[in-house]
Amino acid sequence: MNYLEYGADFTSDQRDALDSVTKILKHKFSELGTQPFNRKNPVVRLHEPTFRIEEVLVALETLLTTRVTMGHTVKAFEAEFSTYLGSNFAAVTCNSGSSANLLAVESLFSSRLQSPLRAGDEVIVPALSWSTTLWPLVQRGLVPVIVDIDPDTLNISIEQVQKAISPKTRAVMCVHVYGNPCDMARLTAICSEHRLYLIEDSCESMGAKFGGKYVGTFGDLGTFSLYFSHHITSLEGGIVVSNNTELLESAIIKRAHGWVRDLDDASHYTSRFPDIDPRFLFVDDGYNLRITELQGAIGLRQLERLSGFIERRREITKVFDGISNTKIRRQRETEQGYSSAFGYALLCENKALRERATYELSRGGIEWRPIICGNIARQPAMKKFKHRVVGSLEHSDFVMDCGISIGNHQNLSDDAIGYVAEILEDIQ
Repeated sequence: MNYLEYGADFTSDQRDALDSVTKILKHKFSELGTQPFNRKNPVVRLHEPTFRIEEVLVALETLLTTRVTMGHTVKAFEAEFSTYLGSNFAAVTCNSGSSANLLAVESLFSSRLQSPLRAGDEVIVPALSWSTTLWPLVQRGLVPVIVDIDPDTLNISIEQVQKAISPKTRAVMCVHVYGNPCDMARLTAICSEHRLYLIEDSCESMGAKFGGKYVGTFGDLGTFSLYFSHHITSLEGGIVVSNNTELLESAIIKRAHGWVRDLDDASHYTSRFPDIDPRFLFVDDGYNLRITELQGAIGLRQLERLSGFIERRREITKVFDGISNTKIRRQRETEQGYSSAFGYALLCENKALRERATYELSRGGIEWRPIICGNIARQPAMKKFKHRVVGSLEHSDFVMDCGISIGNHQNLSDDAIGYVAEILEDIQ
């Protein structure tokens, strides 16, 4: 089994050792996902691993090479992800989806841009979002302007975006909630009209499309997550994509210390500073947000599985959508949208029903959680930071008070799906 370009470096002893490990792994992984669903002792998890024996083996082979820091395997993964998007958007990997959001925001401060962001600028964000959608904004001195969502799609309200725009507004950061694309036709038109930057937080939405085009490729920057519980994983990891050379260069420089050595062409920097070793030429501040060769190798194998995972998630969604219980609403797919079905969102008609629903789900062995982190404006941490709220945020409040998310992933068997549907049908 040879997964890596430099696999030929292994000795015969190392190959024998790998063969032995392979036999153990085949036995272990043959047990995963093969046990029939047991209604007498039901367990329905929010998520189960997407990786299998191939990913473990390629990680082991990578370790045996001892070439583990970010290198050509990571570059290959970035290239493959760009090819997957099928656009002129290039990919920059990093160590988490949260870091991807950070790099996206940081890139918009690049001095190479004609009109970079500055502290005090406003960025419009949806109330229904994740903490690290907002934290990079406040960490850079930007002012989040929090708006409500559409009650059916759970995505940012286009009408509220229009109301929120002020002379200080410089950007919009949308979130494609649970794989459901925002209305990108209207949102991109607004950003174009008002000359606003657009960041797409697509961390929950890898593989989702709007009008046949992948999310993350509509705005100036898109971000994705490779966390364990997301569509595919590199155990931890994130990706920033853009078709803007200045933004991509800024993300690469910021990702690793502020140096230029990871750029494909650093000549416009090195020619200006010929007396400094180009391997250690620092042109900006930065972080250490790199992923490893192990993660790149795992990501390459996972990417091959992505379309199958999404297809299965959409099949499960159709079953749950068929539930006739009118007291529990479901998230509606955006018109022109193709959802990658990250999770399954349930909206109970009131708090009392939500309490009954969570009780029945827990009693039935079905894991559940709130939808993202609810209305971010209600989180106590927001009191520490300057921000602005537009409107009542009533729909985001409703999701926080009455919403539930259950698992929707590749390892749910037909029996488990039917079991969950029966419980949801009976909740009153």
